[in-house]
This record gives sequence, C-alpha cells and structure tokens, in this order.
Amino acid sequence: MKPVRLPAAATLALPRWALLALGMLYILPGIIGRDLWKEDAGSFGIMWTMAHGGLDDWLYPNIAGLANVDEGPLAFWLGAICIKLFGWILGDVLAARMSTVAIFALGTVSLWYTAFHLGRRAEAQPLRLAFGGQPEPNDYGRTLGDTAVLIYLGSLGLLLQSHLTLPATLQGALLAYFLYRAVRYVEHAGKRNAVLVGLSLGALTLTQGFLPPLVLVIALFACTRYLNLPAPAALRHMGIALAVAFGLTLVWILPSLLVQPYGLSPIADWLTWNGEQFGLPGWTAVKTFFRIGVWFFWPAWPFALWAIWAWRRQQQMLHIVLPVFFFLALSLQLLADPIPENSDFLKMLPPLALMAAFGLPTMKRGAINAIDWFSVMVLTMLGAIVWLFWIAKLTGWPAQLAHNALKLVPGFVPEIGIVAFTVAAATSVGWIMLVHWRLSRQPAVLWRAVVLSSGGLILLWVLLMTLFLPDLNYGKSYAGVAQQVAARLPADARCLATNVGPAQRASLAFYGRLPFVSLAGGNCDYVLLQDSVRSKNERALLRAYGVRNPVPLWEGRRASDRDERFRLFRRTR
Repeated sequence: MKPVRLPAAATLALPRWALLALGMLYILPGIIGRDLWKEDAGSFGIMWTMAHGGLDDWLYPNIAGLANVDEGPLAFWLGAICIKLFGWILGDVLAARMSTVAIFALGTVSLWYTAFHLGRRAEAQPLRLAFGGQPEPNDYGRTLGDTAVLIYLGSLGLLLQSHLTLPATLQGALLAYFLYRAVRYVEHAGKRNAVLVGLSLGALTLTQGFLPPLVLVIALFACTRYLNLPAPAALRHMGIALAVAFGLTLVWILPSLLVQPYGLSPIADWLTWNGEQFGLPGWTAVKTFFRIGVWFFWPAWPFALWAIWAWRRQQQMLHIVLPVFFFLALSLQLLADPIPENSDFLKMLPPLALMAAFGLPTMKRGAINAIDWFSVMVLTMLGAIVWLFWIAKLTGWPAQLAHNALKLVPGFVPEIGIVAFTVAAATSVGWIMLVHWRLSRQPAVLWRAVVLSSGGLILLWVLLMTLFLPDLNYGKSYAGVAQQVAARLPADARCLATNVGPAQRASLAFYGRLPFVSLAGGNCDYVLLQDSVRSKNERALLRAYGVRNPVPLWEGRRASDRDERFRLFRRTR
C-alpha cells in the first residue's frame, strides 16, 4: 500500500510570486555589494583575465598570468561573457556574478520540473480516498516541485556555495538539469532525449572534468536495468549520449590543441588533473563525507532517509530509484577522491532534495508541526541575536556584544547604511508576517514546514549580507592592500613577479591593476612576496625569487590579518 494519504487541500500550490520572491531574496544578497573575497576571488580572476585578454586567455584559463586548468573552462567562459556584456554598466565584479544568478535559476528551475514530472507519475500518486477529494496529478506534481525547491533553498551547503562564482556551483546546477533530462529519458526513451542527456554530460565535462559524467552515465544505465528497460536500446542511447558529450568538449579541446596558447598545452594539464581526482577510498574521505555531509545536506538528509524507509515496500518507484542511484554513485566518486572539498558535495544536493520532497508527504502531522515550531522558535531567536549584535556594534551596548562584534575587524568604524537597513527591516517584517500566517491560519498545505525553515534561513542570510556586509568586506577584501602596492610601485614598472596565491593575485590585479608576469614569462625588475610575519626562512624566499640585494619599497597587510604579510622589492642587477 502506498504510504501517502493527502486531501486536495494539502496540495495547494505556493503562489508563483512568493516562490520568485524567496528566490530573489535568497540569491541577490551576497551578490550585490560584496567585494572580492578569498573564497571565489580566484575564479573571478580567471573570468576577468579572459574578458580583458585575448584568445590564449580563453583557451588557457589563468589568473593574471597564473595558470589554472584544474577545472574546465565553461564556468569561466560564462562569467567572462557576462563581464563583456554587462561590465560597462554593473562593473566587472557584479557583471561576473550575473552568471551566478543565471546558474542558480538553472538549478532551481530544473529541480522544480524534475519533481513535477516525477510527482505526476501514477506510482507516485497518493492513495485514492474512499469518498474522493484526493489531489489531481498536476496539482500534486506542482506541490512536490515547490517542496523540492524549498528544501533545496533551505540546505546549509547550498547557501554557502550558491553565491560564489565557482565551477562547483555550475556543476551543481547542471546536475539538477541532468536529473531532469534523465527523468525525461526514462519516460520517453529515444534518440532525442539521449542527445539532450549527452549535452548535459558535455557541459558537466567542460565544467569540472570527465569523471562525474562517466559516473552519472553508468548510474543512469544501472537505473534503466533496475526499471527493466530494454538493455540493447539503453546501451545504444548511452553511447549516443557519450558521443554527444565528447563532441561538445571538442569546442575547447580542438582549438587548444591547434592554437597551443602561450606555447603550452592546457589539455594535457587538464587530463593530468582529472587523473588525480580518482583513487582508492580512504579513511580521510570517509570522515570528510560524514563530518561535512551532516551539516551540508541539512535538512534534506533526514527527509530523504525517511522517504526511502516510507517507500521501501514499493517496487520500481522512479521518484526514489533515480535519485538514490545518482546519489550513491556520486557518493562513491567523492569517497574515491583523495582530497575532497566542501564544494564537491554540491552535486549531490539535487538528488537528495528530490528524495526529501517525496519523503515529506509520508510524514505524520505531528512531525511536520514539530518542524514548524522548531523553525519558528530557533530561527526567530537567531534573527533577533543578529539584530542585537548590529545594535551593539553601533551603540556600544551591550558592551560585551559590541566587543565580540568588532574584535575581528580592528580599526573598522561601523556606520548605518540606509539601503541595507531598509532591506533588513523589510525582510524581518516579512518573516513576522510569515510566522503570523502559520500561527493564525493553521494551514494544511504540505509545504508549510519547509517554507518556514527556508524562509528563516533566508532571513538570517539577508541580515548578515546587509547589516554586517561592510564588516565582512573590511575583513576579507584585499582592496586596501592592492591600492597600497599600486601607490608604491613605480609607474614605469612593466612586470611584477610574485608568489601570492590565486585569490590574492586576482584581487591585487583587479583592485590595483598590478602588471603581474604573464604565462609567456619575462624578466621582472619588481617582486611582490607574501609570507607570514613569523616566517623564519625569509632569505630562502628572497633567493627563490632572485632577490639577492633587496631594495624594499613597501610592506603591509590587511588590518584584520595579523599574520599575513606582503612586501614589495626592486631587484638589483
């Protein structure tokens, strides 16, 4: 017997304007007004170099001369195109982040349609009630689409990654699109859908290598075998998909092999990086998977586990089989990664959110009410704490809170931003109205629990990205350092050697327009070195960069970092 019994009243669709407003409140804070931070400055540096460079820079991703082919070029191409189109209006940083907004839209829309199509299938429908009144298939599908998106938006991992201009962000969105294409293929197995599956696999390959697409196509074929689809046709279609995917990657591979940008081979370096992403599963990867996954996938994973348990007695349920197969395949891939990173978890979130959406209708009313009250109490309290810290840093009272709020940004002078305050206040009022709606009307709609948890998480994000954005920019940005270096670097300097990392190099190149040495190389009369104030190998570092008789021109650091140090030297011949 199916585990879902729902009246039609529980499947009223969330108003489209409300879902759109939540999406805009989710993605725009942290995009607008944020300086380059270390977390994604390196990726922006590649986009910026492409947009203001030549063909070699588009074929060989680099950060102002620092090679970076550890991932594919697609995400960087999108950001560079946005800089070309909108940079003169929005500025290069915000223009590059327009690609992030588009990527977010791709991921959420793809997930919604995947859940919608799965929810309309006969095996996913609730039990028919004795006297009628069960929801129609389209209404149930729309409700599950809304639920999947709200769970997706309420996940902590997506919140931290979706605002960054990273290839992993695009990979997560493309994974959601691949899920949609896979569902459409299983529903209508044919050459057309196989080609569309292949296009999504090719885009994934150009984003972060060929290993995830290979894992996904194997999982899709395994899924077709479990669902008893004809094996010869499925094999033929998987071959078509792989051929299309390979053809799409030739858009980058062939020009790179022919042009040899900067006299180098980005494809060879890219293939080497791909090979380094696979190894034998180790204890480190297992610990990382559980330590990070517990919070990264919250609150999707408890709902997903419940969905598997609730539907365990049903056979060949596409809405459970497909996301389970993909999640397990991607989990095995991550466990085989010698050094998994937080962003690697992002590609597993769409199938988990999809499973979670089908777990929510099977839960008891008491459990859903408990989630409601937990969201209301905890998130309201956290929002009030953020406001209290903001008041403390402006007024100095309470003194301990003011001290805690400002100790990480020494020298920062807080001010009231009218626009930021207005947005934060309006969002807080919206949260109060949402809580009042829940408490006063006692709605029976299925998505009421997840709209509160997602809305509360969005409230906290908006408060942080408005009330505390100046503090975060002050502490994380290298703009001040770049301007100081640019002021002390002689105007006739044509080349600057350096050992700074990708994020610092991108920030210094953008904010200071520093002439870092390109991939073509060159003899530089000036050197910018980054080290620690506690470093005991200063002479070795100077010798490594050919500074034998150093002439110091400048030394400085960010006000918020007491350990990091930058020094500018002129080489003597």
